[in-house]
Amino acid sequence: MYDQPRPNRATPAMTFEQMLERVRYEGAYPTRERTEEAVRNVLGALGRQLTGDERVDLAQCLPVEAALTLTAQTPDTQQLTGWGFVKDLATRTNLSPAVARWDTGAVLAVVTRLTGPDLLARILRELPDGYALLFGRAELRRPEPAAA
Repeated sequence: MYDQPRPNRATPAMTFEQMLERVRYEGAYPTRERTEEAVRNVLGALGRQLTGDERVDLAQCLPVEAALTLTAQTPDTQQLTGWGFVKDLATRTNLSPAVARWDTGAVLAVVTRLTGPDLLARILRELPDGYALLFGRAELRRPEPAAA
C-alpha cells in the first residue's frame, strides 16, 4: 500500500538537515549519525501505527527523507498504546525503554512543530491512548457517554 501524494503539496517548513539539527538540539545527541538513527527509528515506528488521511497529511508536512521513512512502513493491523509504542520501538532497536522514550520525545517534539495544532489533533484522535504525552501534549480523556 502506497500513499498517493495530494495535489498542490506545500513545501515542508524545513529541510531534512534542519530537522536533524532541531532533533539533535532537543535530544542533546552527541552526533548527527545518532540523531538520524533516532529520527528514522521513531518515524518508522510511527509509520507502522498511523493510517489514512492523517498519515498522508503528516508525510506532506515532513521533509522528503523523513516522509519516505514514515510511509515506507506498512501499518500494523493492531495499534499500540503510547507505552506499547515505546516498548515496541525499544525491542526493534535493541534500546532500553528509557532511551526509546527519549528518542520518541525528541523526534516527536519537532514533528509537532511541523504539523500544526489541527493536524496534530487529528493524528491524536486516530491513535490510541498515550500518544499525546509522546507528542508533548496533555493527555485529555474524552468523557464516557452516560449509560441509558
